[in-house]
Amino acid sequence: MKMDIKYLTKASLIAAIYIVLIIIQALPFPILNLTYGPVQLRIAEGLALLPFVESAAVPGLFVGVLLSNVILAPYSGFGLVDIIGGSLVTLISAYLTSKAKNKVLAISYPVILNGLIVSIWVSFFTKIPYLYTVLGISLGELASLLIFGNIILYVYEKASIYKEW
Repeated sequence: MKMDIKYLTKASLIAAIYIVLIIIQALPFPILNLTYGPVQLRIAEGLALLPFVESAAVPGLFVGVLLSNVILAPYSGFGLVDIIGGSLVTLISAYLTSKAKNKVLAISYPVILNGLIVSIWVSFFTKIPYLYTVLGISLGELASLLIFGNIILYVYEKASIYKEW
């Protein structure tokens, strides 16, 4: 992995896009949204498929999720556990996605890891049974990746023909 100014710029842009998408989704009704909780459908999670084709997405997603979870902390009530835990789960799933041999595996890492691990503290804090929380988070992650992730990959691949950036 070559870490030059281009790599850092891409990672920064991915983090910024993640944060902006979270803010746009959470802004209208911060208490009644799907960016946190036992059912999550984050539009920004479509970016979790990006490490499959762009290595700079690994640190970019980590920083984006870290800062987004800081922004959402006053609303979610999950605090430091979600800020650190959610960010580390994203870092691990992004790394595994970057090593995936095919798109099915690339999609499965964030779905499985977010579903099984993030559900631990979300279930604890919301008092909703773990299994229901796993289903809500996993299905939301899957929907986000299938819908928004594929759109993001399509746009990225079309934009990649312009090699100047």
